[in-house]
Amino acid sequence: MDLGDLDARLAETPGTVSVYAGRLHAPPTWTRHAEVTHYAASTMKLAVLAALYRAAETGRLDLDAPVEVSNRFTSARPDAAPYGCARHYDNDDAVWARLGEHVPPRWLAERMIVRSSNLATNLLIEHLGRPALAEVWALAGARHSGTARGIEDFAAREVGITNLVTAADLAALLDTIATGATRPGPIASPAGCAEMLDVLCAQQIRQDVAEGLPAGVRLAHKNGWVPGIRHGAAVVFPEDAAPYLIVVCTTTPLTEQPSGARSDVDARQLAADISTRVWQARHHLTPADPPPTSAH
Repeated sequence: MDLGDLDARLAETPGTVSVYAGRLHAPPTWTRHAEVTHYAASTMKLAVLAALYRAAETGRLDLDAPVEVSNRFTSARPDAAPYGCARHYDNDDAVWARLGEHVPPRWLAERMIVRSSNLATNLLIEHLGRPALAEVWALAGARHSGTARGIEDFAAREVGITNLVTAADLAALLDTIATGATRPGPIASPAGCAEMLDVLCAQQIRQDVAEGLPAGVRLAHKNGWVPGIRHGAAVVFPEDAAPYLIVVCTTTPLTEQPSGARSDVDARQLAADISTRVWQARHHLTPADPPPTSAH
């Protein structure tokens, strides 16, 4: 896959652009700064989704047992007061409309992904506990990523407690969900993994990586963005080729964004352009290793 011209373009792009591209359960075909950490933004919701289904599979919770919808959460900073989310900062009114009611975690997981609901995310973290998030990152074989706090936990942020991802670790987590791969243990059963993929395929905020694909292509996708940050992570399912992973993470410090520099719109377009190039090379990605044969 010749991406020399794209490499040259990225070398001139302000900030840091990390990329992982390759088939499922196979060595990557192309990476760029794939082990560099970025602030996670809403890609941390992938770990929350995986932790929820992991907890359900191990009998620690019931996906259909209702929990109360509230806006009061425990800070990851031990000495901090409880905190809440700001409604105007959220992308989904549906969960806010249920304040004071009881809803199933399965529904919260759907809203967390399809509309990137911050309130649903924090409710699930509160219900699961942060160690459950660390567990799924470890099961995916992640080396540098972690989900240490909820969204808008500013007290924790002030003391350096944050959420980090790398392109390689996001790819590993998606690969584990999509294939049920053991790294060192499965996150969920094949049925649980299939259900998570269905939720990710229902994502309604189809930007960045998704914008670089032809209309109608199936993809399991989660993105995230805050000022200076734009990430997209997906499993793409072409009809004419094997599924593949594409992750693009971009970080541009505000000090590196003078007038005319890359805005979020530009970062979205960059991710879309990278996604288009990988799509065009989908028949030439590194194949997965064949399963070992039994000796006779």
